[in-house]
Amino acid sequence: TTMSSAAQAIQSPKAAVDSLAAILGRALPESLAAAGDPAAALLHDDGVARAVTGRLRGAGSGAGQDALCGWLYGTFQSGLPALQLAVLRFVPTLAGVYMSRAVSRKPLAGFEAVLLTLYAHAVAQRGSGEAETVTLPNMAKPSVYHEAIKPAAAAPAAKTGKADDPDVAELSPALEPHGSIRATRRGRIVGAVLELYHAKIGLMPLSSKMDFCEFCVAWTGKHRSDDKARIASAESGEEKWRRVPMPWELFQPALRIVGHCLLGPTNSDQLRTQAARASQCLYLRAMETMDARAVLACRSLVRLSQMVEEPIPEPSFAGVEANMAELETMRANILSGKK
Repeated sequence: TTMSSAAQAIQSPKAAVDSLAAILGRALPESLAAAGDPAAALLHDDGVARAVTGRLRGAGSGAGQDALCGWLYGTFQSGLPALQLAVLRFVPTLAGVYMSRAVSRKPLAGFEAVLLTLYAHAVAQRGSGEAETVTLPNMAKPSVYHEAIKPAAAAPAAKTGKADDPDVAELSPALEPHGSIRATRRGRIVGAVLELYHAKIGLMPLSSKMDFCEFCVAWTGKHRSDDKARIASAESGEEKWRRVPMPWELFQPALRIVGHCLLGPTNSDQLRTQAARASQCLYLRAMETMDARAVLACRSLVRLSQMVEEPIPEPSFAGVEANMAELETMRANILSGKK
């Protein structure tokens, strides 16, 4: 098949570049072939990003014989971490276009093959059947930083024998292996792929995060007239936004990515603005279902976005020297009075 042959052909960054050049041809920048670090160029080069994302958004993309999907599949299957990062860079566009088209029940075997190989990698990393959890702090229990305050003696009937157990919250439910994508499990599989992307988001270029915030607004179906109301298509005009089902398994990783874009280390006001808009759209979508988890998380993120927009005044040190001189004078007077 196209996918398996692509996986066998790509075993090095140079092979990945040559294979991509054969697929996209003149759409790729000439500088890519001469790059000293081909894997880094695939990840960070803006010309490469425009060529690949434009093709992914194009009409007919995502079909079973899509050569670009075969390249993404084979490049990730190479097992080389640098090349896997380059593939993860395109997850926002891949997932965004796939989810928008999947609601129309279009055949997207190429997209699904790539998503399934990313999902299988996530399952292998975590372990099948194991949920991702986090231990919550509890001031009633001692730690290396404090001693617990003993509460009043409880009635014997209230003692369960589990008072010393840690408080554990589930961040992500267990992952089970899947060989196909059905409508009932689509949100879980794409959500797990987004979790994989979020784990490496600190290494992702700015344009990749911008792409995700753009599609996140589209998924919620809450865009305004002044939002970019269409997904640009490289070959066939324009493609309308698509509102998609957003179960918690998809909603939560999307929210975490938007949170990083908004509050993470970045100097881009454009990214913060786009992330703030995405957080507002997620909040409006959460209010429809009244899912307490989604509403509380989105409301907190919206409030944080408003705090980010407000400039923090610089501390003023005017008069510090004068105050110090006055304190020294008072100290001298006190010492002289004691003699």
